[in-house]
Amino acid sequence: MSNGPSTIQPEDFSLEALRSGDRVEFSRLVEVYSGKLYRLGLKMLDNPQDAEDVLQEAFFKAYRGIKNFDGRSSLSTWLYRIAVNEALMFLRRKHPETVSIEEPDGDDPDDQEPLQIVDWCCLPEEELMSSEVRSRLDKAIRKLPTKLRVVFLLREIEDLSTEETAQALNLTETAVKTRLSRARMRLRDELSVYFGERLGGKVYGA
Repeated sequence: MSNGPSTIQPEDFSLEALRSGDRVEFSRLVEVYSGKLYRLGLKMLDNPQDAEDVLQEAFFKAYRGIKNFDGRSSLSTWLYRIAVNEALMFLRRKHPETVSIEEPDGDDPDDQEPLQIVDWCCLPEEELMSSEVRSRLDKAIRKLPTKLRVVFLLREIEDLSTEETAQALNLTETAVKTRLSRARMRLRDELSVYFGERLGGKVYGA
């Protein structure tokens, strides 16, 4: 499985060949997107084997369903939608209480301003980019509710646009923006506590 960058762009694929079941063309598709979809699955499921299983099932469904791809979204957005749906189904099997990402956004008592705000200016850039900080961020992302986490991953990690994320998740763009804002707020809160400890208690608003 390739995780490295590729120079192949979505428009470089022949939809005609893919829809006709061309295995060589589909193999090229797998080569380009397997790393991205695996990374997404790993961050959603937090288990390499589960992410691998989801990846294989996603590509299996993509191969069987490509003949019906209507082109209303980009090919990459379509693949992300399949992978996200597979990961969510896996989560629901293991955790039936998992909330659907299509649940409407209501007034969530946890969606509030951070309790602690830290002035991060005192931290050198190399510390902000350290492996320890990245590890703490990954843990904070995993703690996000599913419907916030998947939006954050697609927008901030996979760099999909708001429109692409909305298409991939079958949400409105307004819902995507709202959930991204809430995800960022929760992560800021989580990291504010962490940096407050690193700064020896220099926390504001506690």
